[in-house]
Amino acid sequence: MITYLRKRIITAILVIIVSLSINFMLVHLAPGNPISLIAGKDNPSPEMVAALTEKYGLNDPLYIQFFKYIGTLLKGDLGYSLINNEPVIKLIAEKMGPTLLLALTGLILAVLIGTALGIYAARHKGSPFDVVMNGISYLFDSTPGFWLGLMLILVFASLLKWLPTAGMVDLRASHTGFAYVLDVMLHLILPLLTVVLSQVPYFFRIARSSVIQVMAEDFITTLRATGMKESRIFRKYVFKNAILPTVTVFGLSLAYVVAGVAIIEIVFSWPGTGKLLMDAIMKRDYPLLMGVYLILSVSIAVCMILVDVIYSMIDPRIRHNEKG
Repeated sequence: MITYLRKRIITAILVIIVSLSINFMLVHLAPGNPISLIAGKDNPSPEMVAALTEKYGLNDPLYIQFFKYIGTLLKGDLGYSLINNEPVIKLIAEKMGPTLLLALTGLILAVLIGTALGIYAARHKGSPFDVVMNGISYLFDSTPGFWLGLMLILVFASLLKWLPTAGMVDLRASHTGFAYVLDVMLHLILPLLTVVLSQVPYFFRIARSSVIQVMAEDFITTLRATGMKESRIFRKYVFKNAILPTVTVFGLSLAYVVAGVAIIEIVFSWPGTGKLLMDAIMKRDYPLLMGVYLILSVSIAVCMILVDVIYSMIDPRIRHNEKG
């Protein structure tokens, strides 16, 4: 296991380095630059533009800028936002909590609900439940998340007036303690429901197809021929093999959890990294963009290591085959 883990960590580090290099080049080669925004739109003087360009090191060759950024990064510093003039790590940290609250809660609920429904549908293949759930899953899968969020706002906030339309808390109230927690939970319902309804179809179809595929294997037929109970066959053999694709998809979804809910956050004015990322893109805030992309790259690498470790624990043949 240690050798297997070491190989995965080395691969993850290489992935982060390559991703960081590509992102740096794409961000800096994209049209536009932040100096035009910093200098103002009222005909800034060429001297001011030149001074700002010199101040932020944007007049250096691209490879020099890249090595300077790597040097700063190795010191544990993500740099300063060009537009906000604040540390990048501070800006991201302030927005990461609400994003993780929404995205992680939604993803965990989606994998639990989708997998449970998929397993039940697979074990009752062809039943009315299976047919209806398949149709519903394709319906929600084809529905854009932002449109679904707008429809939920229209129904539950505007028409029924059961839930708040936007934000994380009621700014007109000064709740504290348990009342604050209830206020956050109330504001969380609609964006969370949007995330769950958008993600459940993936886990439903993957769990359903995986269980059906494993149940059709020859060794399952042999176990049935021995007279073993169906419940024991499923619990001991089918589930263990069928859950692997779900683990993979969950790991990938977890890796993209920060960027995956950006549009939904904007629809519901949720104070997470979604608006922060969009503002950084629109204003060409290079350090902030690179900081967000770096966190995404590290998240993907870490989640892939966790997925591989869980894989090897569920099915030891994976690490044994790699050794061979």
